[in-house]
Amino acid sequence: MKFRPCIDIHNGQVKQIVGGTLSDKSGRAKENFVSEYDGAFYGGLYKRFGLTGGHIILLNPAGSTEYEADKQQAYKALQAFCGGLQIGGGITADNAADFINMGASHVIVTSYVFKDGRINFDNLDKMVQAVGRERLVLDLSCRQRDGEYYIVTDRWQKFTDVVVNNATIERLSEYCAEFLVHAVDVEGKASGIEVSLAKTLGDNYIIPTTYAGGISSFEDIDKLRELGKGRIDFTVGSALDIFGGSMKFEDVARIK
Repeated sequence: MKFRPCIDIHNGQVKQIVGGTLSDKSGRAKENFVSEYDGAFYGGLYKRFGLTGGHIILLNPAGSTEYEADKQQAYKALQAFCGGLQIGGGITADNAADFINMGASHVIVTSYVFKDGRINFDNLDKMVQAVGRERLVLDLSCRQRDGEYYIVTDRWQKFTDVVVNNATIERLSEYCAEFLVHAVDVEGKASGIEVSLAKTLGDNYIIPTTYAGGISSFEDIDKLRELGKGRIDFTVGSALDIFGGSMKFEDVARIK
């Protein structure tokens, strides 16, 4: 179990947002924190602490002016910590290699693979061909509906028919190096972890998996350690002091 830092970028700025509030129509989201620093600052910070395997998420839709501004910030972060950060948001088989060449260690994919409500295995095969299984992270970010967690796409706005369970995890683990799982309903709220989701991830661990969403205290991290059987890595966002919260970054960075 280790800490995986994050850099969320929206409208060309490093931010912390409430995950379920993104809107493609307005380009707006409910903000918890807007940083005065750029991507290079955070990339450099994570490099100094040796925090490999963190992720950059581009929150605007690909093709928009804002997405291009997001990419500029991401490039600064990747150059500051070349090979130390993963990147997701608008990744396809056509552009994935470009992000690797920009300095990303892995690309993170959701909407391109979980398309039209289901797993698009043709696109998944194309992603593996584009960058290799060892550089691919599948984003299983999900929201609860009818007692189960369904993968959501398009900046967490659209439900798919794919449930995060043993069968899904086992099958998809053959195609990628890692999973990243945002618990979208608590993302950015610092209101505690999604207990049942954390338990599912711990019980069905196969490949490296990072949980993100709701962590607000060291007690939450301890709970995740227990439920995840010490195997699930974690991200803390809004609760960190570097993003306006109360948890000291240096203390979280030391957790092993």
